[in-house]
Amino acid sequence: MLNIGIIVGSTRPGRNTIKVAEWVRDHAAQRGDANYELVDLVDFDLPLLDEPVPPSQGRYSKDHTKRWAAKIASLDAFVFVTPEYNHSTTGALKNAIDFIYAEWNDKAASFVSFGSAGGTRAVEHLRTIAAEIKIADVRGQVALSLFDDFENFSDFKPRDVHTPALDTMFDELIGWGSALKTYRDGKAKG
Repeated sequence: MLNIGIIVGSTRPGRNTIKVAEWVRDHAAQRGDANYELVDLVDFDLPLLDEPVPPSQGRYSKDHTKRWAAKIASLDAFVFVTPEYNHSTTGALKNAIDFIYAEWNDKAASFVSFGSAGGTRAVEHLRTIAAEIKIADVRGQVALSLFDDFENFSDFKPRDVHTPALDTMFDELIGWGSALKTYRDGKAKG
């Protein structure tokens, strides 16, 4: 079975992102088709990029980077859960992505976003970032509205209409994640 990380893409105090990520995880757990785990950026306490050598070189010198790299390396695919801040993703998520390189390569990703426009502009930025770090992003995504899926912008109450989109997203992620795991395994054997 694949190991899929549901990445909590915000570190802001009082964030809605953890509620959304838990909803994604709880739904995923009912599927039984992969191992799903929350990967909360708060738990890694990454400073603003502080490695002296570019991540593409893979020579990490800081303990926090090594711990982050090990976590991402252990995963086969990702669900990035992101709010939209100023028409983009969060600085914390971008920073976490930029810390490492090879650990992301040849894996699959999907996106769950939220914001005034469903967080879709944040996802568009993440898709271009994913391409650069050799992540295959699936088309299916879930875009949640601050107006329709949250009460008072903080009480998360997703509409039932998102369940089919979430299932489609997971189906695509499992398909691509499995294909890329086979590809990575073949590359490792030489």
